[in-house]
Amino acid sequence: MSSPRPGAKPPRIVAELGRPETPEEAAARRADNSRRHRENQTARNLVLALLASLGIVFFLVVVIVRPDQAKTQYVDYHAAAAQAQAGVSEHIVDPALPSDWLANSAQLRQASGSAQTWYIGLITPDQKYLGLEQGIGAADSWFTALLGTTPSTGTASIAGVTWRVYDQRAANPGGNFAYALATTIGTSRFVLHGTATRAEFTQLATAVASQER
Repeated sequence: MSSPRPGAKPPRIVAELGRPETPEEAAARRADNSRRHRENQTARNLVLALLASLGIVFFLVVVIVRPDQAKTQYVDYHAAAAQAQAGVSEHIVDPALPSDWLANSAQLRQASGSAQTWYIGLITPDQKYLGLEQGIGAADSWFTALLGTTPSTGTASIAGVTWRVYDQRAANPGGNFAYALATTIGTSRFVLHGTATRAEFTQLATAVASQER
């Protein structure tokens, strides 16, 4: 065995072997260390990629989803009715409904001719849409402008008022006029329409009738 060169680093003594390792053993050890380093690096990269993915999901939920949910803005339709009433001689209906009925729109619109339409867009407790339209000074043609020429599918007596029923749920189940009730009370025409349940239609129709008698 040749003597180590002066100043050369002595061979590494391996405790398990009790002797200096051979060049082959040293090469194998370095290769094994490199393999373990690569495996650790791969595992670290996977963890970082997972954290990055979770960060993207969090961004989508916080920055994108929540603002979409916050886009629905509710209005005080009672206050809007009081404001609209100041400029209208005919009584504007302001239905008394439970607090879990919300409105996302309430406005006085100009209809055809000299007629005006008082409109409230309601969100029911079941998260369904129910629109209330009151034709002020409107002729019977006002009904056609809203409901089209499709004939009614029956009648319903609610709170002493006879309403014409327009049931289009089979043909257009998700439309804003999937189900509608129409009637005339005094000098006002009324149309209730939307995707709400019949019980919710009945509740609103009763609230309207109680104010218009």
